Amino acid sequence: MKVFVIGIAGGIGRRLAKALIARGDEAIGPVRRPEQIDQLADHGVPSIQGDILTMSVAELAQAMHGSDAVVFTAGAGGKGGPAATSAIDGDGPRKLANAAALAGVRRYLLVSVFPEAWRERHMNDNFEHYMLQKKKAETELVRSGLDWVILRPSALTDDPGTGMVDLGLAQTHREIARDDVAATIVDLLHAPEVSRTILEVTGGSTVIATAIGAVTDPSHESR
Repeated sequence: MKVFVIGIAGGIGRRLAKALIARGDEAIGPVRRPEQIDQLADHGVPSIQGDILTMSVAELAQAMHGSDAVVFTAGAGGKGGPAATSAIDGDGPRKLANAAALAGVRRYLLVSVFPEAWRERHMNDNFEHYMLQKKKAETELVRSGLDWVILRPSALTDDPGTGMVDLGLAQTHREIARDDVAATIVDLLHAPEVSRTILEVTGGSTVIATAIGAVTDPSHESR
């Protein structure tokens, strides 16, 4: 499987690319700065120079030509204010969806944000704008004709992955390692039966493959 990753230089994207390659798949994606190409190459991850904010839909489609799936893991991360959040977190996923449709790539996994159980917290206006843009991106992808999966990870850590998660339509919030988010994405990409659904993932006690199996077959978990 060849996967085109937006955010390949980021915390989840880099781990995802390495995990895909370790499995025997291919991963590639655009990076904004030339030095990032060398940094990723040092870890065995290929990339191209480009920026989803400035690339046209046609340019993105050409860059992903031959891919079997696309993954959007990018985020403004609070940098650049509301305008950057709107452009990257809100508009970026739609642009990638349009490019995927043009390139004939149907499988699309969007890394979104936070299980709904996390939303009892009172947050500032900037964070609420971030949440608004993430939900906007989800809604637009759901309305697309693509073979989409939306994954909402809980608060992220750089702890080593455990290979264990809680995954489902609604989860109680607890932190999750970026390693485990990346591993979950890899297995979801290889689970075509998981399609057109929104899943929440947190740190947990179920082996990732078993958790994914239970999404489509609830009896799988107890086997």
